[in-house]
Amino acid sequence: MAVVTVGHAPLSIDEVASVAREGAVVVLDPEARQRVAASRAVVEALAADPQPHYGVSTGFGALATTFIAPDERTRLQRSLIRSHAAGTGPEVEREVVRALMLLRIQTLATGRTGIRESTLDTYLAVLNAGIAPVVHEYGSLGCSGDLAPLAHCALVLMGEGPVRDASGACLEASEALAAAGIAPVELAEKEGLALVNGTDGMLGMLALALSDLATLLATADVAAAMTTEALLGTDAAWAADLVALRPQAGQQIAAANLVATIAGSAIRESHLGPEHTVVQDAYSLRCAPQVHGAARDTWFHAARVAERELAASIDNPVVMPDGRVASNGNFHGAPVGYVLDFLAIAVADLASMSERRTDRLLDPKRSNGLPAFLADDAGVDSGLMIAQYTAAGLVSELKRLAVPASVDSIPSSAMQEDHVSMGWHAARKLRRAVDALTSVIGIEVLAAARALDLRAPLVPAPASAAVVARLRGSVPGPGPDRFLAPEIEAATALVREGAIRTAAESVTGPLG
Repeated sequence: MAVVTVGHAPLSIDEVASVAREGAVVVLDPEARQRVAASRAVVEALAADPQPHYGVSTGFGALATTFIAPDERTRLQRSLIRSHAAGTGPEVEREVVRALMLLRIQTLATGRTGIRESTLDTYLAVLNAGIAPVVHEYGSLGCSGDLAPLAHCALVLMGEGPVRDASGACLEASEALAAAGIAPVELAEKEGLALVNGTDGMLGMLALALSDLATLLATADVAAAMTTEALLGTDAAWAADLVALRPQAGQQIAAANLVATIAGSAIRESHLGPEHTVVQDAYSLRCAPQVHGAARDTWFHAARVAERELAASIDNPVVMPDGRVASNGNFHGAPVGYVLDFLAIAVADLASMSERRTDRLLDPKRSNGLPAFLADDAGVDSGLMIAQYTAAGLVSELKRLAVPASVDSIPSSAMQEDHVSMGWHAARKLRRAVDALTSVIGIEVLAAARALDLRAPLVPAPASAAVVARLRGSVPGPGPDRFLAPEIEAATALVREGAIRTAAESVTGPLG
């Protein structure tokens, strides 16, 4: 099993996905323990100071001016977690909860939060035991951190609240901890804040979305090339010297993927003669590098923001190397919220272009000789007619999901927190958007593969043929109408798993 080390260097997007999805074991770098112990010593010195210090000997948020006596501080921490574990709505996915926990552990290991080693070790043990706190859809405003989601996780460290164990069963935290041999903790000064002040939920979802989109972007290029090939389109507009006239990095990568996928196509060769007078394809074919490339450039920008955030130590207050315990605003989720919204726009447009290509494959007036709706006996059979309806419905939903969440703000905590990021909401809708894009691309692959089969005896490009062969392992070829929903789901699953991309790469080599 893979092992991921926290506390020695920033985590990568792939490491986050490995822990969240594959159950990689998380270990703490030994040097991190020294930093954690040093910052804890600072907090304990301040706890003994008769002067109030925020988060150590005061209340929180709008109650920051309330001094808390030493004999009440354990109750203060316990009350903070219980009161902030106020989420509601559907349960958040296990992989999101695991990503959130990992990123909070990474911040705790930086030695800037004042956490005790014992509390950090308990958090690590809970994650590695496969215990996932039940976290809810609503509760975070993306400022002062993802408070409610993180508080639900912190509650479990105290032995309270519902969890899912490694098998997925729902039980009480006390029972799950006992079964795993983990003793609950009694939080000390500053620890409550250290456990809930961070952008870990929205950042975890950003990392997972970036991981998914890395595969989907390349798969969208493969699908577009297959559709262009099946429509008797041309790859001439994707030529490297033409694309280089506009030096956008993503565009170069997308064009190269498209050209590699269609290379060696007998279908393409069949309409190169002077009798074929079409010199310009529709925009959804000809401009695929431009739109797919712009989505890629958005991915690059979002990945840079994520990488910087993965290197951050976010808490309030923070323990500085010079011994200061300083208030700050690094918990504000604006940097992450903005790119989450930006990606949702790119995802919506990528899906919109894919759906337009699917529609073109099904329309006999625009498909250059393919049967209506790719049906076996059009009229008796409807072929893939309603698959396009499904794609269109998904695209319509994607347009709604592209409306930014980060432009909204509702003041909270008696106007102390008077501007919030709504980054958690941006992340939640991006997850839905990525799922919808996966289905739209799956439908295009399904349609393009059937169209290529219907061009027989002409033979498609070797990369296209490899994709068709991979799909045919799950979905039969052209024929009379069948129950279509399982075939759409099978194609979508192959897209999601990266199998379509892998099939193309077995011929083309690695795609960008």
